[in-house]
Amino acid sequence: MTFTVWLVAVIATIRARQKDIKKVAYMMDALEDGELNFRFQDKNKFNRTLNRIRTIFEKQRQAHEQDSWTKLIRVLTHEIMNTVSPIASLSDAMAKSVDENGHSELDIKAGLETISDSSKNLIGFVQTYRQLSGVAKPVRKALDLLELMDNVIGLNSEFAANCGATCKYRPEEDDLMIYADEGQISQILINLIKNALQAGAKHIDISAKMGKEDDVIIQVANDGEPIPPAAQEQIFIPFYTTKKEGSGIGLSISRQIMRNHNGTIELLRSNSRQTVFELRFR
Repeated sequence: MTFTVWLVAVIATIRARQKDIKKVAYMMDALEDGELNFRFQDKNKFNRTLNRIRTIFEKQRQAHEQDSWTKLIRVLTHEIMNTVSPIASLSDAMAKSVDENGHSELDIKAGLETISDSSKNLIGFVQTYRQLSGVAKPVRKALDLLELMDNVIGLNSEFAANCGATCKYRPEEDDLMIYADEGQISQILINLIKNALQAGAKHIDISAKMGKEDDVIIQVANDGEPIPPAAQEQIFIPFYTTKKEGSGIGLSISRQIMRNHNGTIELLRSNSRQTVFELRFR
């Protein structure tokens, strides 16, 4: 091997190592920020190793979310028992207080009103939980994104106008399509738009493109109030909400829907300039 060939080989190796070092640095920054929406092209062993590390972190996060679901069930059971127990106790006391002539020392009307109010609250609580746990299996079909976005934006046009906001779809490529459940994906997009409007957004921009892995990527960006940093890791947890009014299940349901589509939904960033959610269809 001549000196020139040897020198070229050394320089090429150094450059390759520098690129690998940059990849590792990028990955570490992403992991520290809790972001897993990256993937390197599987063109060499080093890239495949980085992708495996990313997959491990993703599985750990999913396991953490499963623990959250287990804790949630315990909370639900606790809340239901807290509501049912007083109802049972009050009903029993009212029944025992009634004499043979139908008279009672207790205020029957007030007791029944208390039972009614508690029952309604419990029914509302359970119905919210049923929404969360009863996401139907998607009925997929080919969807033209331009038509889908026109319908979704149209459904929110009046709300947006009342808020003095605009909502636009700007595809980066023509004739983009996804194979998905139209109703469920529309539900996700509508939820993201409404959240943005409730956060005071004046501009909501939806874009779509083909990814490097032949996946379709949809991003929903808005200029509303950012999500607090402490809340950004919690927003997909069931019943977690930063709003005074809201069930806290919209994003949880959205993540379930995307998983049922073998896809993902992530918060890319939320700062004073922009909040961006990304849907990825594989």
